[in-house]
Order: sequence, then C-alpha cells, then structure tokens
Amino acid sequence: MSKQQILDALRRHTRETYEMPDLSRLTPITYADPVAEFKQKTTTIAGAKLIEMQEGDDLNAIVCQAYPEARVIASNLPGVEAQLNPDTVGEAQELACVDVGVIRGDIGVAENACIWVPQTMKERAICFASEQLVIVLYADDIVNNMHEAYARISASSDYFRQYKFGTFISGPSKTADIEGALVYGAQAARGVTVVLVNTK
Repeated sequence: MSKQQILDALRRHTRETYEMPDLSRLTPITYADPVAEFKQKTTTIAGAKLIEMQEGDDLNAIVCQAYPEARVIASNLPGVEAQLNPDTVGEAQELACVDVGVIRGDIGVAENACIWVPQTMKERAICFASEQLVIVLYADDIVNNMHEAYARISASSDYFRQYKFGTFISGPSKTADIEGALVYGAQAARGVTVVLVNTK
C-alpha cells in the first residue's frame, strides 16, 4: 500500500474534524529573569553542567580545567588549543576520536535550556561525534521562549543562506528503553558543559 493510499484511507474514515487553534491568541511564556531561568534549567531539566565566565577570561584554561584528561580537543573557536579543527579535517570521520568538542551557540532558550547551534564549521559532526561537548553562549543571547528564538533565527533573510545547517541542543544525548534503562551518549555527546559568558 502506497503512502497516498494510506492517507486517503485515513481521510475516508475520519468522522470528526477540528479547526486549527488560533495561535494569535497564544501568549508565550516569559520570565522576570531569563538568564537565571536558563541557568537553573540547564543544570536540572537539561542535565548539563554550567560554567560561568567573564568576557576576556581564558576559555582554553576553562576547558582544560573542566576536562583535564582529554587527549583530543576539537574546535575552530579562537583561543582554544585544539588538536583537530572541524574546518580543516579532510572528512567528518576524523572527528570520531574527539574527547571534547568546543563550539559556539547563538541563542539560548530559558523555556527549555535549548541552545541554537548553527553550522559555523565545515564539519558539523563535531556537535554529535564528540564524547563531551562544550557550548559557549553569551548571556546576552538568551531569550525567553522558542517563539522568540525562531523569530530571531528568521529575522535575517540571509540566515539560512549563510548557515547550511542548525540544530537545538539541550544537554547530553540520552535515551531509555521500555524498561527504563537510561543510556547516555546514544546519539551524540555523553555530557554537555555550557560556558555562559557574562558580558556585564
């Protein structure tokens, strides 16, 4: 049976239909202090670690202190002493050995501790192949909710021409089977550390 046949059969057997809700009446959630809300949800709901730093602090020292046993660090961020650069590797498979990947996040969402990460590197596999992921985010780039995040992403008409890919990341990769056995790192990083840069 084809996909179209399945859809047609569903339509024939639908007894009641409902109009789409009026989303213009929806009031997205906001917070008195989005940054404080983001920090709290990052370490609880998202299950990530949080390190606060001031603008001008040594990012490389922070990464090395957080992961002293890391042998292979990958990053294209200035100031990070990395053994691999996702802009210069020959192919994505070279990033499979990465202990710590250090990337930049563009937008943090207080509502759910998600961070929008556009593809500002040649090989986006660094976001998923790294055992541990460090996301550098500026506190000024934290918004209240997903509505504000998508509005900011789509505000620039050339955003998706500039970046080929983007994804929201919220904490370490985890999955559980029906018996409740929780596994970390099934699809991406086993652990995530958010380095929140305070600019004030």
